[in-house]
Amino acid sequence: MDISAEGPDLAPDWREAANNVYGVLRGRFSTSAVAERFVLAGWKSRPASWDAYEVETSWCRVDLAPVDGSDTLLNGVADPDKFDALAMLLSRFGLSFDLELYDDEGGLLREIAV
Repeated sequence: MDISAEGPDLAPDWREAANNVYGVLRGRFSTSAVAERFVLAGWKSRPASWDAYEVETSWCRVDLAPVDGSDTLLNGVADPDKFDALAMLLSRFGLSFDLELYDDEGGLLREIAV
C-alpha cells in the first residue's frame, strides 16, 4: 500500500527547483508506514531505494529515508506558501517532527518543531 501512482504530479514550477525543505520525523512509524500515510492522503509514492521512498503532490516532492533505526529524514522541494500545510499533514499523521524551510540562497526562512 505504500506505493501508488495515483495522485497529482508535481507542478512544473517546482520540478527544477532546488531542495528547500528538510526535516526529521521522530520514530513512531517506519519509513514505509509514513509513505503509506501520504498515499492515504492522496499523494503519489514510489521507492527511492531499498528502504526509502519519494512522495509527491502538486506542491511538494520529498524523499523519506530511515536513519538511526527509528527516525525518518525528509528532504525535498515544497511551495513555501504550503509549508504550514505540510506541517499540518505530518501532525495529522500523529508524528513528532522538526521541519525547516529555506530560501533560494540557503537561508533559513521558517522552522516548525512538534
